[in-house]
Amino acid sequence: MRSKIQKSDAEWREKLTPEQYRVTREKGTEPAFSGKYHVSDEHGIYHCVCCNAPLFENEHKYEAGCGWPSFDRPFTPQCVAEQTDTSHGMRRTEVTCARCDAHLGHVFPDGPPETTGLRYCINSVAIDFHAGE
Repeated sequence: MRSKIQKSDAEWREKLTPEQYRVTREKGTEPAFSGKYHVSDEHGIYHCVCCNAPLFENEHKYEAGCGWPSFDRPFTPQCVAEQTDTSHGMRRTEVTCARCDAHLGHVFPDGPPETTGLRYCINSVAIDFHAGE
């Protein structure tokens, strides 16, 4: 993993769209089924919209029916960080980019049992697909 990226609030606002900023820097969530990424056979890697760090491979993406892109594992264990999230009266595990601390979504233990059993439920506005990588 490359060195940690830290920017001021103004720098993030300048770089990101208002929706990307709301989700990644303010821990927001995009509406279910509103994202641009659907399950496909195209080879590629999803990168962080904030710092371009590789986060997830398309080959580990699956249709979970939850309304957000879902993966059974990150690109590498070191590319994401996980923290306990007790907001909204729930106890969940938040997933952030390990390089820039961008909020990506949450991970749940209800993924495919034949692989990892995990469902990384990720906001599509927090990631950018690089086809062919």
